[in-house]
Amino acid sequence: MLNTAKFRLLVLLAFLIVQACTQTVKTSEGEKSSQDYYSLDDFDKIEKYDTHVHINVDDTTFIKQAEKDNFKLLTVNVYSGPTSNIEEKQDVALKLIKKYPDRLAYLTAFSLEGWGSPDWESKTLAYLKNSFEKGAIGVKIWKNLGMELKDKDGKFVMVDDPRIDPIINYIEKNNVTLLGHLGEPRNAWLPVEEMTVLGDKNYFSAHPQYHMFLHPEYPSYDDQIAARDRMLEKHPNLRFVAAHLASLEWSVDELAKRLDKYPNIALDMAERLCHLQLQSVKDWQKVHDFFIKYQDRLIYSTDNGVNAKSNFTQENKRFHEIRQSDWKFFVTNEGMNVPHFAESFKGLKLPKEVVNKIYRENAQKWFPGI
Repeated sequence: MLNTAKFRLLVLLAFLIVQACTQTVKTSEGEKSSQDYYSLDDFDKIEKYDTHVHINVDDTTFIKQAEKDNFKLLTVNVYSGPTSNIEEKQDVALKLIKKYPDRLAYLTAFSLEGWGSPDWESKTLAYLKNSFEKGAIGVKIWKNLGMELKDKDGKFVMVDDPRIDPIINYIEKNNVTLLGHLGEPRNAWLPVEEMTVLGDKNYFSAHPQYHMFLHPEYPSYDDQIAARDRMLEKHPNLRFVAAHLASLEWSVDELAKRLDKYPNIALDMAERLCHLQLQSVKDWQKVHDFFIKYQDRLIYSTDNGVNAKSNFTQENKRFHEIRQSDWKFFVTNEGMNVPHFAESFKGLKLPKEVVNKIYRENAQKWFPGI
């Protein structure tokens, strides 16, 4: 048996070893904190992308503000109805790209006018072919598939309709990205007073045609999600970016299920980041870990944009402040508040390599040619 002196010596040695190991861990964490994380001051030093904006007027002030904030942009054409003028939007995008070839790229859209007619498919494919030849790097489909368009029998046309397949097949064949805004946030099926964020309360109050709580005869929220998922199952090789957090913004668990099931999809965060911030109020660790696990599938975007009616000075100031707030959420662990809800939350403080993917590398990966 050990005598008392030797026992005390061994205990002391063990204590010193533990202390040394602890100090090494602390030093390592300190080095990681200083070297592997960005700060607020890095905001305009790091090249970033916003892959979901709408520039619908031949004006450069929006792009100039993005340039100051060190953002490259992907402007998205949308067919939202017969007055959408997608050809005019495409012309605007092409004019601006000539002025800012290293700052701007664009996604085209296709019209649903003439749906059900014998030549709709051929006209649509011809328009897409022309857009790709002009430089479009992808295509946007919108929520009017599932929420507005009806066939001759009065049935809603969903995105998994077989008549849409030739269009999606063509997009896939040309190796361009499909950006899909399908369905709406789950809040759209709730009364305004029960919605979780202010942005949804304001939007659906102003756009009652999309406030599905008022339209129980329309396809349900689950119908919208299921149709999108069936479309993905039919097109496993399609490069698909689900806009607005795939209309599953309310649950990182539901988002994770889709990311695990469909390896060909990524998520854009346009106008839905506040929903993740709200979830972080209750479970910061879960939201943080979601970003770490799916760091290759998450793309920064805002849904900001300008049109002929915009007050460019006010709007650009607001866009700049939104971008700075979003950056703070990703790179710091400071306490924060946003106008969308009353609760406070703290930033995720993601490592540099994750932030680089969210803001730049994933945009380049999921939108080749950007």
